[in-house]
Amino acid sequence: MANRKGYARLAPLMTKHLHFRTALCTLIVCTGLGAVHGSPHKPAQRNPELRKNTEERPGERQFFGPLAATGAAPTGGHYSTIRPLWLRQESDGELDAAGQKIPTSVEHSFLYPLFSYKRSANGTVDWSLFKLVNFSGESRTRVGDDASLSFELWPVYASKQTGTPETSYRAVFPIAGQIKSRFGYDSLQWVLFPLSFRSEKAGRVTHSALWPIFKKRSGEGHTGFSVWPLYGVAQKEGAYRNRYFLWPLIYDSVRYGAATSASTGAAPHPAHHSLGVLPFYAREVRPGSISESYLWPFFGYTRQDAPLAPYQETRYLWPLFVQGQGSEHRLNRWAPFYSHSVRRGIDKRWFLWPLLRHETWREQDLIRTKDQVLFFLYSSERQRSAAQPDLPAAHKTHLWPLLSTWNNGAGRAQTQLLSPLAVFFPNNEKVQLLYNPLFALYRHDQQTPDEVRHEVLWRLVTWRRSGKTRELRILGPTLGLRKNAAGEWRPFLFDFSRKSRTLDATTETPAAQPPRAANPEPSPR
Repeated sequence: MANRKGYARLAPLMTKHLHFRTALCTLIVCTGLGAVHGSPHKPAQRNPELRKNTEERPGERQFFGPLAATGAAPTGGHYSTIRPLWLRQESDGELDAAGQKIPTSVEHSFLYPLFSYKRSANGTVDWSLFKLVNFSGESRTRVGDDASLSFELWPVYASKQTGTPETSYRAVFPIAGQIKSRFGYDSLQWVLFPLSFRSEKAGRVTHSALWPIFKKRSGEGHTGFSVWPLYGVAQKEGAYRNRYFLWPLIYDSVRYGAATSASTGAAPHPAHHSLGVLPFYAREVRPGSISESYLWPFFGYTRQDAPLAPYQETRYLWPLFVQGQGSEHRLNRWAPFYSHSVRRGIDKRWFLWPLLRHETWREQDLIRTKDQVLFFLYSSERQRSAAQPDLPAAHKTHLWPLLSTWNNGAGRAQTQLLSPLAVFFPNNEKVQLLYNPLFALYRHDQQTPDEVRHEVLWRLVTWRRSGKTRELRILGPTLGLRKNAAGEWRPFLFDFSRKSRTLDATTETPAAQPPRAANPEPSPR
């Protein structure tokens, strides 16, 4: 209870000192810069399936080059940053009675990923030190005595207090303790680990002494024991039976089907049977499929038929030389020279693995193509509409560590030089906001073919084209030239006028809104 009160006093103080809103500068910059000029802007040809580029930072205002900035986050909300030290992210919220928008959460990151602090509108406070020291607490004024409070110091200490014994726990590793609903188990309990250890999952209880050597299984019809690695057996009548000798060399594993003597009057029948005497022989049988290996895992075959999709595979020297043919899966592998596979709609080719990779697949209404050289040295992905293949394709390309480019195929394009992090953290918003701009020796940003901006050395020199107007700036507003719509060039010095700032900003009219952009980073497969 004392700890809870301490955290309750600490949270408002931390929020007070961390709540820093910056309105840092007069210039607004669009993130990322397009390497190539997009195709002519045709609103009727916008591809509605293409997603927005996650590296965009629309309407970002900068001060002292890229070191300080504020703007709208790519995924919504607002951010302020002093790169690379601090980042404040405020999520989109709801309007209160006075018409003020209240964010659903505010998160601060210091030297990310070293330390983060997050406070939600419901009063929940979370902070983390390099993901090793973690705290999470709910507001007691909101949820009363059942407020949840957790603290972790990995791998030594873990605690969670919810107000109910069923979900509360404390543990000191390896001395003694219990944790609940973690790591896929209902409960993990130990005393002087590994001397005594107990795990529970879905009613199956395993007691261990000198883990993992001596084990005994019980509960919900499960039985078994093991003296690892000499011998072990675990079973449940009508469900499974697993045995091993000299693990992992000799094993026999059976999974039974749904039909049991209780339901059909017949004995249980195996639905999946695995047998191995390694490295000499291994066999796996399931309904419609048999796979055998000799001198495992190098030589063998797989035969698959109804109720599965027909497939036949021969392994001449796995994983180097493998041939497979079926209705849904094809494999032609002569590694490392050449490999071609088609599986679940994904067509993949390797040339001189791991040198060159080419991959094509369809995702919803998009046809996606990806090419790679040594995984990350060169990576390029293209998206085109399956329904309208004549539309310009969207693409994103990384040439590590030199540059990253992006083009949505409808007039929006960006390029950045240098770009050492984008290929490794394509969906990490904190990396994109804190670190990527620090490497931007050159940026090109095209909102439309008529709205183009170039920046060199973090805005030391900028060139802007907007319709018929042109503008060159050196050292920000210190020195520059401006060409108006009448074609007249005029120099300026120390131009801090509102007119100048408006020309520098990326404020857009509805007609000039950029089309929905592509993010060709592949989804997990």
